[in-house]
Order: sequence, then C-alpha cells, then structure tokens
Amino acid sequence: MTTLDFAPLFRSTVGFDRLMNLLENSGSWNEGSNGFPPYNIEKTGEDQYRVTLAVAGYGEDELSVEVKENGLTVEGRRKDAEAGGSFLYRGIAGRSFKRQFQLADHVRVAGAQLHNGLLVVDLVREIPEAAKSRRIAIQTKPAQAAVDAETTSQIESQRHAA
Repeated sequence: MTTLDFAPLFRSTVGFDRLMNLLENSGSWNEGSNGFPPYNIEKTGEDQYRVTLAVAGYGEDELSVEVKENGLTVEGRRKDAEAGGSFLYRGIAGRSFKRQFQLADHVRVAGAQLHNGLLVVDLVREIPEAAKSRRIAIQTKPAQAAVDAETTSQIESQRHAA
C-alpha cells in the first residue's frame, strides 16, 4: 500500500488536523471487516445522503443504529433460533456484524427504516447559521462627511487656541 505524507498540507491549513488524521488512517478503518453486510452510500440531494445496508434475515430487534462523536455504527446481533437445525448448505449469513462510518461535521441521522431486508439510514448535513458564510458590508465615509469632520476639528482647535 502506498503511504501518503500530508505534512506539507499541515503547513498551509488550520483546523484540518482531524481530516488529515482520517485520511492517514483510511486504510485501517475496516481492518478485520469481511465486507459483510454489503452496503451503498448515495447522495440523494444537495445536503442529503443515504446509507443502505443489505441485512436480510435480521429483525428490528436484532439491529441497532448509533451515532457518537461523528461516527455512525450499525450493529447486528442474530438470535440463534435456527442453530438447532441440520443444514446441508448455509448460504444466508446469520452472523453478528458491526459496520462503522465516519460522518463529516454537521451531519446528523434523520432516520432509519428496515424494509424488504434493507436497512436505510438517511443523513442530513445541517450547517448552523454561525458556520455559514456571510457577506460583510464595507462602510466608507462619504466625501462630505469627511469634509465636515475636518472643518469641525479645525473650529475646535481654533477655540482652544483662543
């Protein structure tokens, strides 16, 4: 695997250290992950996203969705109700899993639904008003106001001199 050095970016950026750490550690996010369950990440709007996981065979009570510190964790724990059966072939996965996703700042979970074996988690990016860009008005002194101010200061200085 190729190693990237982000040190030059640290010289010209401020406050992106968390992003740089995520990029540096991107290879280790899914260590030990076997690709189960398969999932899709899609952008459904300007600030809307959807994570869809294929969790066929899992019930609502066997799944949990948790958000903590910019991380989304989806966990599935199967109940061993069918463990006593004698299978000739078992191709439907019945194992527990834990899938983690890193969320950007200001992204929150809007909801989760389980339908036809798919767990759909909707996400929304809501940037607070304080973080949104805003235009700052530049004020200039009108030419007459500057002349009036200069005249007033000259009159005041003449009074003090007299």
